[in-house]
Amino acid sequence: MFSRSVSRVAQPLKTQARRYATESGSQGGSNTFLYLAGGAAVAGAGYYYFSGSSSVAAKVKEAVPAKPAFTGGDQGFVSLKLADIEIVNHNTKRLRFELPESDMVSGLQIASAILTKYKGPNDEKATLRPYTPISDEGEKGYLDLLIKKYPNGPMSTHIHDLVPGQRLDFKGPLPKYSWAENKHNHIALIAGGTGITPMYQLCRSIFSNPNDKTKVTLVFGNVTEEDILLRRELAELENTYPQRFRAFYVLDKAPKGWQGGSGFISKDLLKTVLPEPKEENIKLFVCGPPGLMKAISGPKVSPKDQGDLSGSLKDLGYTKEQVYKF
Repeated sequence: MFSRSVSRVAQPLKTQARRYATESGSQGGSNTFLYLAGGAAVAGAGYYYFSGSSSVAAKVKEAVPAKPAFTGGDQGFVSLKLADIEIVNHNTKRLRFELPESDMVSGLQIASAILTKYKGPNDEKATLRPYTPISDEGEKGYLDLLIKKYPNGPMSTHIHDLVPGQRLDFKGPLPKYSWAENKHNHIALIAGGTGITPMYQLCRSIFSNPNDKTKVTLVFGNVTEEDILLRRELAELENTYPQRFRAFYVLDKAPKGWQGGSGFISKDLLKTVLPEPKEENIKLFVCGPPGLMKAISGPKVSPKDQGDLSGSLKDLGYTKEQVYKF
């Protein structure tokens, strides 16, 4: 089973948020060991050529790029077997699907999603839904989805009803926002519910790369404290990179003693914690249920049409070019 994603750390809103949003970032931790290990594997290739050492051969094998399970284009749908399930809360599950081969990676890039397909015995046409995996793109042999079950949601209901050993069809990757290290000086992520998954994908890419110094501000809205998904992972980022990552939580139904925000994500909160519109090289990302999208940025028209910018972000002076809607 997966480890539980439970934490009780909340970021108080009574902080010098604007100072954080404009101050220069400092270097956080890095995955230096991984990069050194990768370098050692490449260096080992020359040694193995002359010595024939089997131990070095293993390192050479690791230096070869892993085969992707999803290649896009004309590949079509790939059937994956459900290997394991974790109950996260009352309506959310974390599900692990096995890739076709144990040494494969998913083939997803940052940022991209994957398309699921299901056609019930009485359905006239198949149901298609995109999801962003929460497992690292470099993980071999599996991918993890974080799925919230919605009332009358055909795909989320079907996935929640799956048991280990059953299969689901996938296709991808579906390219979203093309990321490169230090593409922006500061990004802000505004999410609601499972809209956190593409935001977490961006965070993984940024903070696993020691060369990427991007600052990240997250505003995450949910109904109850129990609904805050990936909270342990987000708290770890905040503790490891306190000068570069800050998370602000807002709850519709805040418990007694809650130190974060209450109600909906307000314009006043965004004005306080986000980088100012006049700052150079910033980007704001928005993802969540239709009500959140309408209030914060306006909905996107289609996967290829971001639509006009409206809502709180337009009122605060941001431009369409500064905002991306997942």
